[in-house]
Amino acid sequence: MAAAEAEPATTSMSIRAVPDAKSADEATQVVRGNWLEAIEKHHRQHSGGSMVRDILDIGCSVGISTGYLANTFPSAKVTGLDLSPYFLSVAQFNERKRSQRTAPIQWIHANGEDTGLPSKSFDLASISLMPSSKVLQNLSPVLFTLLKSTEPHLDEYYLTDLEGTLREAGFVNVTEVLTDSRHRTVTASVPH
Repeated sequence: MAAAEAEPATTSMSIRAVPDAKSADEATQVVRGNWLEAIEKHHRQHSGGSMVRDILDIGCSVGISTGYLANTFPSAKVTGLDLSPYFLSVAQFNERKRSQRTAPIQWIHANGEDTGLPSKSFDLASISLMPSSKVLQNLSPVLFTLLKSTEPHLDEYYLTDLEGTLREAGFVNVTEVLTDSRHRTVTASVPH
């Protein structure tokens, strides 16, 4: 059920984040565009001019963020990873409906905390829509329960100090940008 609700829930979040948008598509473009702009800006500032060749989208759900990453970096090999086989089935189905990409998105069923993938095998890793905003934390119990129906690990997200965790793991240039009224984008780099 959650796999079928993920896309409408994501669209609903965009509409709530950009209430002045003229349409759901416009709201989604603002939310996703600001997120991607923050990623691209961080890459330009801290990559030393290296190309993005391999992207990992951790917790990709039904592949919405994965598709945006693939469109933004069309020459990169993009991999979506999620713990839910149902989300991945929807992601694969939706991706088959779209036009063929030069480099098709790969889908991996694995736990984001222990992917089994080799270290240093991706130029860019993304974890999208991990809520940690005051607006989302102050949702009414009813809305929080509704949101939690599509994201069962929501409590853990609220308790995670993402910036601190990134620093402890050895990342540098940890930056937080408010990308709309409800979402922030945290970027970081691996030391060269």
